[in-house]
Parts: sequence; structure tokens; C-alpha cells
Amino acid sequence: MRVIFMGTPDFSVGTLEALIAAGHDVCLAVTQPDKPKGRGKEMQFPPVKETALKYGIPVYQPRKIREPECVEELKKYNADVMVVIAFGQILPKTILELTPYGCINVHASLLPKYRGAAPIQWSIIEGETVTGVTTMQMDEGLDTGDMIMKEEVPITENETGESLHDKLAKAGAQLCVKTLTALEDKTAVFEKQGESPTAYAKMLTKEMGNIDWEQSAVQIERLIRGLNSWPSAYTHWNGKVMKLWRAKAKAEVSAERKTGAEEGAEAGAETQAAFARPGTVIAVGKDEFAVQTGDGVLYVYEVQIPGKKRMETGAFLRGYTMEPGTVLTRE
Repeated sequence: MRVIFMGTPDFSVGTLEALIAAGHDVCLAVTQPDKPKGRGKEMQFPPVKETALKYGIPVYQPRKIREPECVEELKKYNADVMVVIAFGQILPKTILELTPYGCINVHASLLPKYRGAAPIQWSIIEGETVTGVTTMQMDEGLDTGDMIMKEEVPITENETGESLHDKLAKAGAQLCVKTLTALEDKTAVFEKQGESPTAYAKMLTKEMGNIDWEQSAVQIERLIRGLNSWPSAYTHWNGKVMKLWRAKAKAEVSAERKTGAEEGAEAGAETQAAFARPGTVIAVGKDEFAVQTGDGVLYVYEVQIPGKKRMETGAFLRGYTMEPGTVLTRE
């Protein structure tokens, strides 16, 4: 099929490459404008632009896709279908209906769950055990079009936003190729969406990562995993922002003394947890420290402080003093 591809970030790249590998004629890549990045504010290409140029595909970067001249530009390519994945702008009806097969979207959730901008991270934060990708025929709503195909992807116990992103990007690429084959063969089945059983997966902000220690250890662990690698979960320690990259929730502390990395923290945590207010460091071991939450204890295994790289908690504790009784705060 002759395809106009619309996408911007890394998540879109795998699908673009899969379409090329499957023999589709990707005649145009439409992506967001270049943006300045870093201290030098040098202009940086979006990942989709970099990939398109590598394959010799023309690139179009409109500031506002809704402008009439954009429609006229897209018409020139006489495409059979548009594939849209994380493009970053809302498409008008004139573009949705521009090609014979319309606009096919790859969405990173099992619709109608987690419509919105950040379905990958919210599925972890909300404690889902399974997510996936859905291809759909786009309409004028936000992720409300008719569903075509789905592929489930399990969420593992230690899943992060970054690791799940990569899994779903790969699954979405494969599913998109299958969907275009079904469209071409006229075997595609379209299914209406019902009401979403979950809240809108709103865009992530840095403020979301500010840990509320009144929440349960399980909720905080999911937040840490979901916001890894961006925007990251954080707390405040000694007037500094401390990012937490890896942690484990425990509903209660075992009375058994344990060997290995957890021995120091767990031995002391049991006696102090009942008396500490949320946010209090209740025990410090060799390779971790334990924090009382609103429900349960959170064991922290990887941190980062300003001016330093991410580090194992053991390395942090060898360079800095963290005493039981220290209170981690939101401010």
C-alpha cells in the first residue's frame, strides 16, 4: 500500500521501519517541527524525521496540521492510507477522510482503556497486570475510533515505563503491519468502542513525581516504576531533590532476620514501623534504606541526587549519611 506515515517520538519509529520492511511504499513522513535541545539550544530532529531521512523518505513538518495548505500538500501524494502513531496534533476531518482507507492509529493500550496521551505509564501506576496495543480507524474523537486489532502484553512485577514502552512499540509495529494486510485483503473487522472503564490517561508532568508518603508503599512503588525514565519520582532529603529509581513495597516487615543486602534494613524496620510517621526512614542497611508509608514499608535500592548520576543505594550510603529517623518530605 502507498502510505503517508504520521508520527514523532521513538515510539513511532519501530512502526515506520516495520512498514518499510513489509514492502509498503511509505511516500511521506509527517512529523512535528524540529526543536532546540540542551544547553546549546541546537535544533534536534524528531526521531521519525531521522529515520525517514535514513530511508530516503520525504519529510513534512507542519506547525499546525489543521491549516488548509496542509491538506493540499498531503493530497499530492495520492496515498492509500495514513498510519498515525504518537503524532502529537489532532487531525481534522478533512485529513481523516483524505485517503481511501482513512487514518489508522496504533494506540498503546487495550482500548477503550486508557485513552489519552500517556497510556503506558498510567497502566503501571494504576496497577494493571496486562496491557497491550490496539489499531483503530481514527475519528474526530480522542482515541474513540472503531477498533480493528488488539495484541495483549503482560506487565511484569518489575516493569517500568521505559521497559513497557519498548515492548509496546514492538508489538504495535507488528500489529500495524497485520492490520494493513487485513485492510487490503478486506478481512478487517471493525468494532465500536464502549465507554472507557478507566480515567483519561492525561499527559505526564514533573509535578506528578512528587511522592506523597501518605500513600501506600504499593502505590508509591508503582509511581516510581511508571515514571521511570521520565519524568521520574522524587522526594526531598536534606533540602535536596532525591530521585527514586528503584524500590520495592512490602506490606509488612518479616520477623525473620534475612541475609544479604536486605538484612540491615529489615532487622531494624520491624520494631520502628509501628511508631513512625509516613516519610520517615525507619532503617538503613548496607545496600538499601526503608521508608514508612501510609500503608507498608518501601525499600529503596536506587537513587539520584542533584549533580550525580543514578546510583545503587549502597553506593549512595557509602558516600552520604542517612540515619534512621530522617524524614523525607514533599517540599
